[in-house]
Amino acid sequence: MARRLTVPLAAVAGLAVLAAGAWLWLGRGEPRPAAFSGEPTSALYALIDSRQADAAPLRLDEVFTPATRTLGTLSRASAEQLDDCDDALWGASATGCTQALRATYTSASGDAGQFVIFNLPDGRAADALVAALAKDGFVRQAVPFEASRSRAAARALGHYVTVAWAGASGPGADPVKTLVALDGLGHVVQSRVLAAT
Repeated sequence: MARRLTVPLAAVAGLAVLAAGAWLWLGRGEPRPAAFSGEPTSALYALIDSRQADAAPLRLDEVFTPATRTLGTLSRASAEQLDDCDDALWGASATGCTQALRATYTSASGDAGQFVIFNLPDGRAADALVAALAKDGFVRQAVPFEASRSRAAARALGHYVTVAWAGASGPGADPVKTLVALDGLGHVVQSRVLAAT
């Protein structure tokens, strides 16, 4: 005679709660951009492919200058250096990172976005972080916008990684202009290349 296995309803409910908690604990509930592009480093940044060749830490006022207080219709809402680079991430790790500088921007129309730059040991670590952002995790959202209508770009630039993430307000709105403006903050790395020549 076959025996029937019965599982109490409370046990099933308990397993469901545990599964949901594990999902959130692993960061799978965190928002991601609807569109993402990632680029590995290139020969243009060979002079700063390692932190040894570019040892001076980034400064907040170097990355987020008075000239970048506004970007088109966006206004800078905050700028900070995070104590731990991984505080800026979920589902991915910035191995060997010594700095993560982040700024958030908002506009009266409701568009918003953020820019983060990571200071990694070398170009290989930078490429690895960009690859992880494409599939494993992403940067934490530091300013409210609708992630399902957002775009992001991550670039490895020598031993740095920049991440620009923009969201547009309203159905049908396209955050491309906001993304381009935020991505332009990565030009600070070019001054590091010039200083290394």
